Amino acid sequence: MNNTITMVKYQGLGNDYLVLDPNKNRVQLQGKKVALLCQRGFGLGADGVLYGPVEINGKMGVHIFNSDGSESAISGNGVRIFAKYLMDQQYVKEQKFRIETMSGTIEVECLNSRATEFRVNMGKASFLSREIPVTGEVREVINEVFTFNDKEYKATCLTVGNPHCIIFMDKVSKEIARELGPYVENAEEFPERMNLQICRQIDRGNLDIEIWERGSGYTKASGTGSCAAAAAAYKLGLVENRINVNQPGGMIEIDIKEDGTIYMTGKVGYIADVHVAESFFS
Repeated sequence: MNNTITMVKYQGLGNDYLVLDPNKNRVQLQGKKVALLCQRGFGLGADGVLYGPVEINGKMGVHIFNSDGSESAISGNGVRIFAKYLMDQQYVKEQKFRIETMSGTIEVECLNSRATEFRVNMGKASFLSREIPVTGEVREVINEVFTFNDKEYKATCLTVGNPHCIIFMDKVSKEIARELGPYVENAEEFPERMNLQICRQIDRGNLDIEIWERGSGYTKASGTGSCAAAAAAYKLGLVENRINVNQPGGMIEIDIKEDGTIYMTGKVGYIADVHVAESFFS
């Protein structure tokens, strides 16, 4: 099997990633290849590629790629999946460890012996326009009126290492997310593009979301999206500090501490080891 590239496929609530380990493969990863790998039909099909472990700032880290080949600073499901890969391959033996990403150091804790459930310290959310970024004067972007596709929406925007736009609705559906998503992602107010969560409050401890991810389109689940939706709902006073965020792929539990630190807990599953023809990368 010398002429093959080996990748491992995992999913976090139906959000699937391929892990490409540079220690086990001699391959240069480019955006075009990532996009082809992620394409269902021509490639293996995935929501993204995790490239690692690699050294980032002298520590063990991962590069996260979206399905369109663009690089992402952070992915909640991606980080949990990569944490499981590190444990499965015995790169780490501790229950608590750190992973470097383009958006900083992420602390991870494995919660069970099979390494299928992880708790991740996702840091703090910022609602500041210049940090998200959102154009216009420097302000916190909370319950602000935006026009998407010729219609007005009240939206709260924030960053948890990547930018999110949260719109609360009485009803959420895949169709609405798919229809509205491209307009929000590419709106001129968002110079680095935008992730969208349409969100419905169930009660003080539960939210329902549907997700449009920048660079990947409609997705069944998002870790950072769950953090963002929970943080927005908490900021607006709609929920307590422990929130179950329900999405088509399953549920992610968010815990917001007094200092604003967000903890995300969710499951990860191994799917398969995959051998890819080396010609794919040539």
